[in-house]
Amino acid sequence: MKKAALLLLVILTVCFSGNAFAVAAAKEIKTGFIYVGPVGDAGWTYAHDQGRQEMEQLSYVKPSTFIETVPEGAESARVINGLVRKGHNLIFTTSFGYMDATIDVAKRNKDVVFMHCSGFKTAENVGTYFGRMYEPRYLSGIVAGKMTKKNIIGYVAAFPIPEVIRGINAFTLGVQSVNPKAEVRVVWTQTWFDPGVERDAADSLLDVGADVLTMHQDAPATMQAAEARGAYVIGYNSDMRSFAPNAFLTAPIWNWGALYTKLAEEVHNGTWKSKQIWWGMKENLVDLAAFSAKVPADVQALVTEKANAIKAGSLHPFAGPIKDQSGNVVVAAGQTPQDGDLLGMNYFVEGVQGTISK
Repeated sequence: MKKAALLLLVILTVCFSGNAFAVAAAKEIKTGFIYVGPVGDAGWTYAHDQGRQEMEQLSYVKPSTFIETVPEGAESARVINGLVRKGHNLIFTTSFGYMDATIDVAKRNKDVVFMHCSGFKTAENVGTYFGRMYEPRYLSGIVAGKMTKKNIIGYVAAFPIPEVIRGINAFTLGVQSVNPKAEVRVVWTQTWFDPGVERDAADSLLDVGADVLTMHQDAPATMQAAEARGAYVIGYNSDMRSFAPNAFLTAPIWNWGALYTKLAEEVHNGTWKSKQIWWGMKENLVDLAAFSAKVPADVQALVTEKANAIKAGSLHPFAGPIKDQSGNVVVAAGQTPQDGDLLGMNYFVEGVQGTISK
């Protein structure tokens, strides 16, 4: 999935730039989506598919095609080519591991627009897109820090790559901002979607006393573990409260529909140009799900205040001073990291208990 995102360290060299190439206006848009998991995962792929359906409400967008559980790597090129042959003129490839295949197919099909999620390679007819998920992660950390009684918070995490590390750190900084005594314990699963492995990881954190869980995973298994054991839980990707109605507090979520709609409009109008998009809460690509009734009103008010500050640009989750686990200053007081530093993040901040395996 996104695990090759270690390479995002180099994204800043090409980030956020456009070029002069623009596709011709398209009277009708026929979109195709390549998914790394099943639509029913309730997580990453489900959120993308919700965005696809929102985009389809545009009058000039024909019913779209999606293909589930496509292996990353060379196999994905065959599937992408199949969409081209069937006349799709806007194709979304929604996992990092599709990057090279997307670029290769695009070279031979200059009349098709390709948008690749989370990558860093572009071409005349290829753009990239992703979201500043660290913003709602920080906010969800504030909730966790306020709700824990034992000051042990568990984090079920997929792979030790910058995307995931950045989320863990942002969450922990949110926790620490309201509860410096709390610690965030990390367990790695080495998978994006494996409910059994995720459930075991969640249970191991509950076994050592965690009373709040969260995760960077695609299945709701962590939610279900918290529900079964009487702990609180913060979801991810989509509003997963139905899987843990008694445990759910909130969740950092994706709103892909706003972006997919905008990109379809650009192709329709002939204004699309290759670019790299990294939207945040201000653009509504990422957000925090509605609070459950278990979150006290004062906590809700505090998080809402911080969310508004993030959107206004007056609060940055990674504003210094920030120290790493060893006590070294990694972001000085009065400073904020550049996007390249965020995209290549490879350290844990103070308050995280765990190691980054290589």
